[in-house]
Amino acid sequence: MIRINITKQLRLAHENTQLSIGTTIPSNTITAIYGPSGAGKTTLLKILAGLVQPEQGAVEVNGRIWLDTARRVCLPPQQRSIGFVFQEYALFPHMTVQQNLQFAAGKNGDKSYIDKLLHLVKMEAFIHAKPSQLSGGQQQRIALIRALVRKPQLLLLDEPLSALDDAMRHELRTELYHIQQQLQITTLLVSHDISEVYTLASNLIHLEHGKVVFQGEPQQLFGAASLSSTLQLTGEVLQVIPDGAIYTVEVLTGKNIIRVTAGEHDIAKLQTGDKVCLFVKAYTIALKKMNG
Repeated sequence: MIRINITKQLRLAHENTQLSIGTTIPSNTITAIYGPSGAGKTTLLKILAGLVQPEQGAVEVNGRIWLDTARRVCLPPQQRSIGFVFQEYALFPHMTVQQNLQFAAGKNGDKSYIDKLLHLVKMEAFIHAKPSQLSGGQQQRIALIRALVRKPQLLLLDEPLSALDDAMRHELRTELYHIQQQLQITTLLVSHDISEVYTLASNLIHLEHGKVVFQGEPQQLFGAASLSSTLQLTGEVLQVIPDGAIYTVEVLTGKNIIRVTAGEHDIAKLQTGDKVCLFVKAYTIALKKMNG
């Protein structure tokens, strides 16, 4: 369990505001931090990492005090059990994949655990490659497992997939989910991508102007859209859920998630991440996969 109660002035180009957060975050889950630019999402991660200190407040992780301004306690980043992945991969260009991971693990690093992480992201064959020889997706895989080699209590992800194309983002999103499920590491994910938030996170914190305006399950915030009598919408399939002889297809359209009942014929060639058209007339919604 993570307990956060902090206050920090945010000085932005267009305005000054205050980041004021009092919340708890469950262990062994993915919590998404969602909201507009300037809301304080990245600042919150940096406070947890010890890279930024708030004017006042406290942070407790699994019963250990990382920060308490009243007691003048502020553990430096190296004493906090964290892994941090930024938008940029930040791999050492002169080192191979193996050397990057060994450097991050330290002198007493667990080589078998490094091998396990490489296997999880299917990068065993690239241990002697340098970052310049890897694709963007491969570099981000290495950046992710580099953050995990010390077995941190807390994994902080600052829009780690935002620089990738749609296909690669979807692939890595799936891998990230499976890694978190297998390692059961408490994860905080900053993201502007609703489909990413919806498919990865079981808990959501929505920030606006430095304040928590919503905390709960993503499904509670991104409910079904209110539809008029005749509409044609495009969207992205988030998941296909079997329900007896029929299926429920969850589709992201804009900032709303629509649930469509479909038959086996409708979903035969449908996969998560597919682009679809929704044809809405009266109380009927038809779904069709888009070409390409």
